[in-house]
Amino acid sequence: MSEPVSDEPVGELELVHAFTGSMPTGVSVSHTGRIFVNYPRWGDEVPATVAELRDGREVPFPDERWNQQGSDDDPEAFVSVQSVVVDPADRLWALDTGSPSFQPTSPGGPKLVRIDLATDTVAQVITFPPDVALPTTYLNDVRFDLRRGEAGIAYVTDSAVAGPNGIVVIDLATGASWRRLHDHPSTKAEPLSTFRPLVEGRPFRQHLPDAAPRPVTVGSDGIAISADGARLYYCALASRQWYSVATDALVDLSVGDDEVAATVVHEGDKGSGSDGLESDDAGRIYLTAYEQNAVLRRHPDGGYETVAHDPRLLWPDTMSVAVDGYLYVTANQLHRQAGYHGGKDLRRKPYALFRIRIDAGPVLLR
Repeated sequence: MSEPVSDEPVGELELVHAFTGSMPTGVSVSHTGRIFVNYPRWGDEVPATVAELRDGREVPFPDERWNQQGSDDDPEAFVSVQSVVVDPADRLWALDTGSPSFQPTSPGGPKLVRIDLATDTVAQVITFPPDVALPTTYLNDVRFDLRRGEAGIAYVTDSAVAGPNGIVVIDLATGASWRRLHDHPSTKAEPLSTFRPLVEGRPFRQHLPDAAPRPVTVGSDGIAISADGARLYYCALASRQWYSVATDALVDLSVGDDEVAATVVHEGDKGSGSDGLESDDAGRIYLTAYEQNAVLRRHPDGGYETVAHDPRLLWPDTMSVAVDGYLYVTANQLHRQAGYHGGKDLRRKPYALFRIRIDAGPVLLR
């Protein structure tokens, strides 16, 4: 008897690395082709929260000492890194939540760390005051525009599970930071009444032992900057809606919160929940689609296309457009974690890093 047919994959995914240990979230690729990944401390054993992929090995980066977990408020060591991003000047930044297992943060733990890739040493550490990195804050992802100010601006999503969401803006020259769109509706998770996600045919919701299932409440998560740097795109993890805001308003401290909010544009229903966003230098925005095991792309004219759809894309998480003309994406089975299945861990190693050829390069605002 012949086998029943199955859905057809879209795009040609190339496996870059299979992870047999810690579960990765972020990935970024340097201009010389070096690949960096990170592993947040969510309960699994995590020997190093930042690593470089070298000859098939996962090597602690920049060294063992920075990856030795100490106190949760140590400004001189990584606590739990959620994302790594190579900036337009080919420097690696590690975004440290300071929040292992989503615990409350303390000043010194949440930080943005710059690593010089010429010397593989830490060159700058930016920490946040308690009115920027709140006890509930969960710093998620970061994008850069090095043309603004003396040394550039960074934009970070706060995807707090049990607190106000928003965007954190950072002056890279001074280390000063401030919150924008604080608790704004566009940064929040959708309620269960309007968003009922299905992943692998199962409802995606928090389901801990001895507790009733409840909706996922992760807010502003994915982030991407437009090719001209004029707008910042963002979306909540628990939503099919996405938004953009004027970067001129975000960076100008003379602009009030209501004026910033007035520049927010609802970009529409993207048809899926998304964990990651990314952009390319041709003006397209990429969106992971965790409900469909896919990566989507929106064109400047508003049209969408599927870049990749593959059963191996089990929870496509973070994307990185590299100068080699590939889009890199992690697939980490996040939805199979025990917290979503009544305490039963359904993940099956290995996790994966894939890449797919695209006809564009990264946005390099420098």
